[in-house]
Amino acid sequence: MTPVFVAYSKLEAPESVLKQKKAAAKGKAAKAAAAKKAALTAAQKHNLYMKKAAAYAKEYKRKEREIIVAKRKAKQAGKFYVPEETKVIFAIRILGTYGVSPKVRKILQLLRLRQINNGSFLRVNKPLLNMLVRVTPYVAWGKPNLKSVRELIYKRGYAKINGQRVPIRSNDIIAKALGHRGITCMEDLVHEIYTCGPNFKYANSFLWPFKLKNPNGGWSYKKTHFNEGGDAGDRKDEINELIRRMN
Repeated sequence: MTPVFVAYSKLEAPESVLKQKKAAAKGKAAKAAAAKKAALTAAQKHNLYMKKAAAYAKEYKRKEREIIVAKRKAKQAGKFYVPEETKVIFAIRILGTYGVSPKVRKILQLLRLRQINNGSFLRVNKPLLNMLVRVTPYVAWGKPNLKSVRELIYKRGYAKINGQRVPIRSNDIIAKALGHRGITCMEDLVHEIYTCGPNFKYANSFLWPFKLKNPNGGWSYKKTHFNEGGDAGDRKDEINELIRRMN
């Protein structure tokens, strides 16, 4: 018996399968469009941050130039140049508090110096100076320069998010927490801290207290004041050298 071959036309896929394919293609296109938009937004943010960094660098350079000119004019007039008062200091805990009064412990907590080698930025005012006098044997402090502020924040900076210590891995973390204060990137944060801007309180609260290492070369005499060859107390500009060794 001769076999009979029947030609079958290509069957169409069920309607449900077609709908799934159409939905998948639509979702893929939407994701591609969203990714393209996000990439564009990231590029725009990067350009904005670069412009801010350039503007801040120009501002810092202008201020340095103004100080140099002021010093020269004072020297020519036979006078002394008096720099502006310090607005921000950086304090470092150098000793433990075993056997000390509760008031000293409380002051160190208020300064956010709960552990040895903890550091924090502080706005200078009379109450703060009075507190530092009370805890002088346990703390070293001084005026940080721009390089120290930048290196501390970039290298040791952590954010305080919902009571948790979170590494600052992107500018988005800063923008989400401080964007409504006009602080959206690392350079904004550095500028606000260094210049003691109007939002210093919020920027400083955003930063977790810095955890520093023991200084390279070790300490001199922790229990002796800096003016007497030790480590404690007001180091003025010399705090920057200590920050370098501990960062």
